[in-house]
Amino acid sequence: MKKVTKAVIPVAGFGSRMLPATKAIPKEMLPIIDKPIIQYIVEECAKAGITDIVMVTHTSKKAIENHFSQAKELEDSLSNKGKDALLKIVQNTKPKGVNISYVQQGEAKGLGHAVLCGKDIVGDEPFVVILPDVLIDESSASGDLDNLSTMVTNFERSNVSQIMVELVADKDVSKFGIADIKGIKLNAGDSAPLTRVVEKPAFEDAPSNLAIVGRYIFSPSIWALLAETKAGVGGEIQLTDAMDELIKTETMHAYYMTGKSHDCGNKQGYAKAVIAYANKHPELKGEL
Repeated sequence: MKKVTKAVIPVAGFGSRMLPATKAIPKEMLPIIDKPIIQYIVEECAKAGITDIVMVTHTSKKAIENHFSQAKELEDSLSNKGKDALLKIVQNTKPKGVNISYVQQGEAKGLGHAVLCGKDIVGDEPFVVILPDVLIDESSASGDLDNLSTMVTNFERSNVSQIMVELVADKDVSKFGIADIKGIKLNAGDSAPLTRVVEKPAFEDAPSNLAIVGRYIFSPSIWALLAETKAGVGGEIQLTDAMDELIKTETMHAYYMTGKSHDCGNKQGYAKAVIAYANKHPELKGEL
């Protein structure tokens, strides 16, 4: 059984949909109440047993590295002032037992290329890919199912690559990669074999309303396919194109998530995430 302990998180994008806020601040560092988006993502990885994270970054994203590095001067100041609760929060921005490394994406060539930049560090092992502007709010669902942990367990039991999907409205189909599972109906926590994926199809051409949410677990077979993938939709190397090739030689499952996703890469999604997380924050939910 192959254990899944590594993750690739592409953080090199410019966040143009959130300008001017992202002119000087990485979109991944925008706060959801009192934590930046990227910290929620790293904590999600840690909860699922991921111990090694590769962030595919850009020279303008130094703030992300700073956030997960020790801030000795700040820690000393908090300690001297007896602000022990805040000190503990600052010291735990990077979960214990998690290692984070960084690799530069020299040129913006698309998500598929960004993932490929992590190959030399990940090596010949299965790995998770997480899009850092998508938060998964599991508290909005009944039960305590942890989506990424469940996907990891599914992979380790079956050695079958996984992608997370969510039902979207007809009008939103063209905004996402869409999964084809031949009409199988899924409940939260269920999986079904994928037959193909289509990047941002028109609604009339889409095989379903199941959108890929931004959580993937791949076998190392994806590396060779990413290296061979040509520019596709938008003139970029698309991860979905490599996935579509992988499906031809290996089984891949669509996992239907529980809870709700928030696309924090656009203004509406970000605002909804702030409201949702504020409504469950221990210091704010009563007032709101």
